[in-house]
Amino acid sequence: MKKFVLFVFNGDPMCFIHVLLNALDMHTKGHEAKIVVEGAAVKLIPDLVKPDNPLNGFWKKCLDAGLVEGVCKACSNKLGTLESAKEQGLALLDDVSGHPGMAAFRDRGYELITF
Repeated sequence: MKKFVLFVFNGDPMCFIHVLLNALDMHTKGHEAKIVVEGAAVKLIPDLVKPDNPLNGFWKKCLDAGLVEGVCKACSNKLGTLESAKEQGLALLDDVSGHPGMAAFRDRGYELITF
């Protein structure tokens, strides 16, 4: 089993869907996959829970499977989605000056993938 962490910075829904699909695929194939929502991607957080959002079903599957490690605390605060992240019960990651650090994942054996 391999371990992957997918850091998604890109706020384009067409990019974000690939993060969700790949994390689910990796998980289904027996690998450990984690998603970290960073940068402009945090702007998607409030809309992901809306039933009419095309990403909603995949987002729910990722949450249910425990694949969402968390969101950047600094970026979600700056971009106005911090409260939505809290309402969804998402972990706020802030170990590197308010942002999620990559080194800790590398130290735990994860392969880093950025979007």
